[in-house]
Amino acid sequence: MKRPILIHPDPRLKKVCAPVDDLSDALRSLAQDMLSTMYDAPGIGLAAPQIGVMSRLIVLDCVKEDGAAPRPLAMFNPEIIASSDELNTYEEGCLSIPDQYADVTRPAEVDVAWIDENGNAQREHFDGLWATCVQHEIDHLNGKLFIDYLKPLKRQMITRKMVKFKKERARERA
Repeated sequence: MKRPILIHPDPRLKKVCAPVDDLSDALRSLAQDMLSTMYDAPGIGLAAPQIGVMSRLIVLDCVKEDGAAPRPLAMFNPEIIASSDELNTYEEGCLSIPDQYADVTRPAEVDVAWIDENGNAQREHFDGLWATCVQHEIDHLNGKLFIDYLKPLKRQMITRKMVKFKKERARERA
């Protein structure tokens, strides 16, 4: 089931999420809903707070090559356990901040530990776009948006655009 995505500014996007204590069928179903929502948007990552669920759950699929098999990942309680000194800069966007993009510098490589949908502990090394995406989504779980890495003036400009966007969208729906 596709879920509505919260648009910045929304106070829920700035809150730290609670750990997932027990994997239930409802949480597995939520992960599937999030993947459907992400693919439909379209995006390469989505965090639970972006759909108003304050749990430490992210989904991602950074496979972009034509004809390549998708690789959907659902990560419960993801945690960066190591990151490289080498940095990478990517132009990032966010489904909660539509049509706004900015360069963000992050570690080029990260090791991430998480619990998968079957309750198994996982650990993987990510680089390139995958490393950027997983860091971006984990930031969401900690109440941090990609615009928080920007200079105040640029961040305020994007926030003003989002306020205007939300007002226009509300007017269209009325």
